[in-house]
Amino acid sequence: MLANLLRSGRDRTTLFLREYHPIVHVLLLGTIMARVASSMSMPFLAIYLAKQSGLSPLLIGAIIGLGSLAGTIGGFVGGALSDRFGRKSILMAALLAWAAVFTGFALAKAPLAFMLLNILNGLARSLYEPVSQALMADITPPEKRLNMFSLRYLAINIGVAIGPLLGAYAGAAQAWLPFLLTGLIYLLYAAALYVLLQTFGIRRIEGERRSPVTVRSAWRVITRDTVFRYYIAASVIGALSYSQMMVTLSQYVEGKVAEGAALFALLMTLNAVTVVALQVPLTRLFQPRGPLLTITAGTLLFALGDVGYALAGSWWAFMFSMFLFTLGEILTYPAGNVLIDKLAPEEMRGTYYGAQSFSGLGHFIGPVLGGFLLTAYGGETLFALMAAVTLGGLVFYWRGYRLFEAARREQAD
Repeated sequence: MLANLLRSGRDRTTLFLREYHPIVHVLLLGTIMARVASSMSMPFLAIYLAKQSGLSPLLIGAIIGLGSLAGTIGGFVGGALSDRFGRKSILMAALLAWAAVFTGFALAKAPLAFMLLNILNGLARSLYEPVSQALMADITPPEKRLNMFSLRYLAINIGVAIGPLLGAYAGAAQAWLPFLLTGLIYLLYAAALYVLLQTFGIRRIEGERRSPVTVRSAWRVITRDTVFRYYIAASVIGALSYSQMMVTLSQYVEGKVAEGAALFALLMTLNAVTVVALQVPLTRLFQPRGPLLTITAGTLLFALGDVGYALAGSWWAFMFSMFLFTLGEILTYPAGNVLIDKLAPEEMRGTYYGAQSFSGLGHFIGPVLGGFLLTAYGGETLFALMAAVTLGGLVFYWRGYRLFEAARREQAD
């Protein structure tokens, strides 16, 4: 019996390794490492800034939001450049910048330094995320891309499940220590990724995929794509709500219940563990229903989670609200990647994935708006309003998808 189970597990592992290109496996493993590193530090940045600088929640939200604002441009430019010059150089630049950013967070004292570092952090993230997704899609057959995106999202959340607890432990010793460790991990990942990409033939892959697209020509294509504009508008609205989880929720929880920092670390871990446990069955359940219905269900769950935060007054209530919110994540984010993948021309995949970073406008406005609402009206009003805003994004998703389907039917005729 045991021998049969071991043989079955070995066969599944072999099949999994053969199903995807080795570079996909490298990036999946690297994604786990990178997310362990960033989630050791970034979820606690708002608390860290409050203790180090004594800034108000509004100013803290503005500093953190500036990173997302910088990323709205960086992702598009980086994606377009990766289509033209290859993925490897953009990935290396992003990882080295991240190593410098988190080392700087550990050493910085002045608010201006934190602001500049977080701008660079946003640029690095906006370069790495879309380019790594584009590279994984480049070497994965179209029929396997939904599963590949789901695996990537699973890898992200494995890292996020581990990181906050390590960050809370390291931060208990020295508040700056998680940031320094994060910088070191990114530096090691950059070195390892460079060697592995060379080993598994990145030069040949980039040579086959490079496109003559320029940033100017890519901008013309993106701005004329009406369906893509609807999708981006919906993403901006969703980001307004989602950004509260990483910024204002930590401050709200800390002021709402005893030992709020510990609860927030637990909430982040619950978020990741729920994704790890339920993503595969939920993806299988909703895959036949199509990406739009999947996003609709996920958005409704996002809104229910926000309502739960507004009403919560205990650890258990916050945990249940985070569970609902996480179910929305599981359904929404991989399905959103599928929509972009269907829309993007083959030779401009990096550009389209990079242009998704325009949703960073929501991640910039969200913390600033959230900090203002938290200070002026309290967390209850903040999260109730975010629930309503989240539901409004569905209008743009539905409109864009209908236009996309109509255009596809015309081409078929």
